[in-house]
Amino acid sequence: MYEYIKGTVEHIGPEYIVIENNGIGYQILTPNPFVFSAKKGTEAVIYTYQHVREDILALYGFGTNTEREMFKKLISVSGIGPKGALAILAFGEPEQVIHAIEMEDEKFLTKFPGVGKKTARQMILDLKGKLHDVLPEGMTEAAADIDYETAGEASDGSVELDEAMLALAALGYSERELKKVRPKLAKENLTTDQFIKSALQLLMKQ
Repeated sequence: MYEYIKGTVEHIGPEYIVIENNGIGYQILTPNPFVFSAKKGTEAVIYTYQHVREDILALYGFGTNTEREMFKKLISVSGIGPKGALAILAFGEPEQVIHAIEMEDEKFLTKFPGVGKKTARQMILDLKGKLHDVLPEGMTEAAADIDYETAGEASDGSVELDEAMLALAALGYSERELKKVRPKLAKENLTTDQFIKSALQLLMKQ
């Protein structure tokens, strides 16, 4: 229904951002909301996907159309819902995900929350050989006017790390998993977005 929404980034939380357009605030679920920190209070274009089910009506948003296409392919797999697809996209390394599917690397795929061996096998069966059109320029560019490296200003890390942990929990990572990686991140001085990316790298290595 909505191709994209162009408006002001009014709110950023662990699960979603709010984009205001013509006096209407749209709640948009995204893989990593804090990636938009540098755009808060300014205008951004969010490519959207409206998910309709009997018990839910939700709007999902992405920095590029290509990222949205990857999301659509992921949710087409039996066993992967929107939340699981967001967790995979939040990892921020689509090339690794696609490589794992092409190489039938079930061990890598099962590291994502909610992806067991059966779902990993289904991902391979459904998507192998069908993701080349998704790669790579759109996702590696990732919203050209968003500065991913400097989103927000780094502080002592306490608030930012807490926000990152909340965002990861919202994606489905367990308290046990997060407790393992938090001490390794606590000594760092990063933005929330950078904490999320670093945590995801550590989680995928466990």
